[in-house]
Amino acid sequence: MYLPSHFSVSAPEQLHQLMVQYPFATIITQGSVGLDANHLPFDLDTSSGKLGTLRAHVARDNPLWREVQPDQEVLVIFRAGDAYISPQWYPSKHEHQKQVPTWNYRVVHAHGKIRVLDDARAVRGIVAKLTRTHEQFQEKPWKITDSPKDYMEDMLRRIVGIEVEITRLISKFKLSQDDERRDALNAGQILIERGEQEIGSAMIAVTHGDQPS
Repeated sequence: MYLPSHFSVSAPEQLHQLMVQYPFATIITQGSVGLDANHLPFDLDTSSGKLGTLRAHVARDNPLWREVQPDQEVLVIFRAGDAYISPQWYPSKHEHQKQVPTWNYRVVHAHGKIRVLDDARAVRGIVAKLTRTHEQFQEKPWKITDSPKDYMEDMLRRIVGIEVEITRLISKFKLSQDDERRDALNAGQILIERGEQEIGSAMIAVTHGDQPS
């Protein structure tokens, strides 16, 4: 990934926060037929490994878990919003016309070693953790034990767990850091007014010297 230094964020804690906030990611693997991409919700365990461990599950019919080798390197891409930026939003454009359109975004690339977890206890644990995380906002959170035992056991047999021990984190937060402060502020505010809160708020945070979350 092309990464000018002013777009780079390296603090693991900040990148972990973004990965937890935007857990639906793309995992890139290399198999016998070449590159493959799958889109999965991941759980991040920051207590496992130097940079954390990602866990998810795939359908047993998905060839991903049969194609990868133990500890094979994979790439998991987390995307935290993107937005088109019009030059019309930059005050400086109206003074000298020297602005062009661009696209702002935030991404985290998690490189790591993949392992397949094809045992009932591990798979159940992955599903239970993902469920607790995403059901916690429900008035009455759903639990695995809500379903009949035989039904749930059958459903769990149909999926396979995977985990990725993160070995390297690379991020790119392109938020108009290379533009004038007034331009970035105004463009960020316009995005917020248009309902594009993710990138608009992050741009404004950067102009105030804060690290966007």
